[in-house]
Amino acid sequence: MTSNKCCLFIGNTRWHWGFQTQAKWIFEDTFPNSNQLKENKDLIWKWGAVGPVPANSQLDPNKCIKIEEIPLLKLPEWIGLDRALASWAAFQKAKSANLHSEGILIADAGTILSLTRITAKGEFAGGQLIPGLQLQRSAMSNRSEKLSPVKSQNIPTKQFPSSTEEAMLRGSFQALLGALLEAQKEASMPLWLCGGDSKILFDHLKSRNVAVYHHPNLVLEAMIKINC
Repeated sequence: MTSNKCCLFIGNTRWHWGFQTQAKWIFEDTFPNSNQLKENKDLIWKWGAVGPVPANSQLDPNKCIKIEEIPLLKLPEWIGLDRALASWAAFQKAKSANLHSEGILIADAGTILSLTRITAKGEFAGGQLIPGLQLQRSAMSNRSEKLSPVKSQNIPTKQFPSSTEEAMLRGSFQALLGALLEAQKEASMPLWLCGGDSKILFDHLKSRNVAVYHHPNLVLEAMIKINC
């Protein structure tokens, strides 16, 4: 793949890349890889991080996106950069489609599932932080003597499975699904979904006729479009 430039966002668990090839952007997620970073170092146009940045990364600090550069109103300086970027990108999409009149609720389903409210005026209005799927499952196996790490990633169709592993899989998923349903109901706002675990959540929410929009790469899309 020949690329002119790229964006990198360093997450808590994975690295998120956006590569420009001619007029098209291609997105991919990888585990932290110092060799890949070296290979693409000269192509990196913009970058940001919420996860650990390798000490020898040689990433240009002048190309790092900062919270104060994101044009959302009342945005606290302590908020996670990924939350801010995803919220801005979702708000821009909602505004261009005239879907922002009631405000929007953004869910970034990654290591942490973050919920962020943005008002119709583009103001930050609070949110919630919830352990993501993998974090819930690892917490159960790490903190419980008789629960082993799950090997499957497939969510069982049964609401109440018999096997322990399937119960862990279903329970962790149901926790996120229930949190999203309740948050969307309370906020009375359309829900915008992004992140690594967003697709399966989107499918289940859509089947329940929830007002939901799925754009898995909101963080990278924001990095590409933001002026900084």
